[in-house]
Amino acid sequence: MGIKTRLTILSFLQFFIWGSWLISTGDYFYSKLNFPPQDIGLLFMTLGIASLLMPALVGIIVDKWVDAEKVLSLCFLMCGISLMIISFSNDNNFWYMFFAMLFQAASFMPTISLANSISYQLLEKNGIPTQSTFPKIRTWGTVGFIAAMFISDLTHFSISKNQFYLGAGVSLIMAIYAFFLPKCPPSNLSSNKSIVSRLGLDAFQLFRQQRMVLFFIFSLLLGAALQITNQWGMVFMRSFNSEFPDTFVVNHELIFLSFSQIAEALFILTIPFFLRRFGIKKVMMFSMLAWVLRFGLFGVGDPGEGFVYLLFSNIVYGMAFDFFNISGSLFIERETPSSIRGSAQGLFMMMTNGIGAVIGSIGSGWVIKLCTDNNNYTDWTYVWNIFAAYALVILIFFALLFKYKHFPEEEMDALSTRH
Repeated sequence: MGIKTRLTILSFLQFFIWGSWLISTGDYFYSKLNFPPQDIGLLFMTLGIASLLMPALVGIIVDKWVDAEKVLSLCFLMCGISLMIISFSNDNNFWYMFFAMLFQAASFMPTISLANSISYQLLEKNGIPTQSTFPKIRTWGTVGFIAAMFISDLTHFSISKNQFYLGAGVSLIMAIYAFFLPKCPPSNLSSNKSIVSRLGLDAFQLFRQQRMVLFFIFSLLLGAALQITNQWGMVFMRSFNSEFPDTFVVNHELIFLSFSQIAEALFILTIPFFLRRFGIKKVMMFSMLAWVLRFGLFGVGDPGEGFVYLLFSNIVYGMAFDFFNISGSLFIERETPSSIRGSAQGLFMMMTNGIGAVIGSIGSGWVIKLCTDNNNYTDWTYVWNIFAAYALVILIFFALLFKYKHFPEEEMDALSTRH
């Protein structure tokens, strides 16, 4: 089996694990285990907490001491165990589930950067160009995520603990698969770096620049929006059960929500055009506008006459998610010194997927609690309008405060480098 095929399988199954439970777990916690909204927000906060430290710590280990494929194998093993632990709970014991979710997040989140690093290393060893090959391999990760959503929906795993059994089973398979990948020994390239550098903390010197401060603040604020619909999308769709019982949206919520991931994969292909035509700042603004539409269209949509609004909300999600992540990464690539560029990228991810995700998880839980009455009825229109207004305020202040000139050739060169 060729190395490209092996890495494609790695990417597909890695994100299959995440897709088997990530989108449907919020509804499982809410409908089956009866956790209140604010507790569900705190449970999903574990993803952000794990994103703050675990990838950097695991990166130090593989840089200095242990073969990367062995560490990846261990992470998948622990991920499988943690998903089984989550499945063992039959009640709403908050602290049991909190630490089980934290264990799962700490196990899985490092696999994303580890798998990327291993892919780059093995492609280079085999003389295969990474810039043209890796994006195609990574695309299969999105396909795996979507495939898991389809399977969980069609088997009705999404409404039971079977979703965790599915993820755990694939995780254990991946533990074996990763262990037998070609050897990726420690590089020791960072052996002379301080612990501050290895943890990516040297990028904090960028906060001396006003524009970088603004960029990271807006990254944090927008990061708060990234996981909201992942947490609450299924709960929202199930709220239509009594009014629209025989519709596709209600009977196949997870498949319907998978259109968001399909759109995400397609919008990636449009980014070079948008960057060349509009530049980094406007592409970031398109992302923020797409978040306004993502939430706002959920607020006016329903599985009946409002079906087109729900569908269009899923489509614009692709722009909302992709455009800021990639254009923000390119901004870092262009505007930071090469000596701290890797740390700066890590700081960007910390702000969006770490601190931002924590704030978004906690905040969304409290907003939904605020909009839920004593009879457990949630005014979802009000909920989504609050989130849409939040994204709109970010867009307005970003347009007014963040100054950036468009240099098409330099931005396209940066895009080529990132891919």
